[in-house]
This record gives sequence, C-alpha cells and structure tokens, in this order.
Amino acid sequence: MTQLEVAYRYGSVPGEAEMRALDSVREVYGIRRMRFDPKERVVHVEFDASRLKEPVIAGLLRQAGLDVQERLVLA
Repeated sequence: MTQLEVAYRYGSVPGEAEMRALDSVREVYGIRRMRFDPKERVVHVEFDASRLKEPVIAGLLRQAGLDVQERLVLA
C-alpha cells in the first residue's frame, strides 16, 4: 500500500448537497482521509496510490460538485 496526498484549490464554497456528495467520496475504497481548509479554499485527500490515481481523485471531487480549479504542489 502506497499512501499519497494530493491537494486542490477550489472556487465556490460547497453547499449542503455538495458536502453530502463529498461524504460519499470518502467511502470510496482507497481514500483514507479528506480534510478541508475553508480559509485557503483547499481540500487535501490522502489515498492509496496502488488502488487510485490522482486524476481519478480529481474526477471524484468534480463529480461530487466541488469546483476544483487547480492541483497544488505539496512540499
């Protein structure tokens, strides 16, 4: 198991419907944790890279209604 973390900046603040949909993304096998930084408008996702790839994570977030704008480089 290879754990990775990816971060995305998002535009509009997710509403109630989007947050419910994002809760279901947390249930996807291979996603370990999601945390939001509302002040910076950044979401961090920890995932198992042997099961999921970064573009799939971005797609799941977009499908849930999150306004993903850019991937951030983590130091």
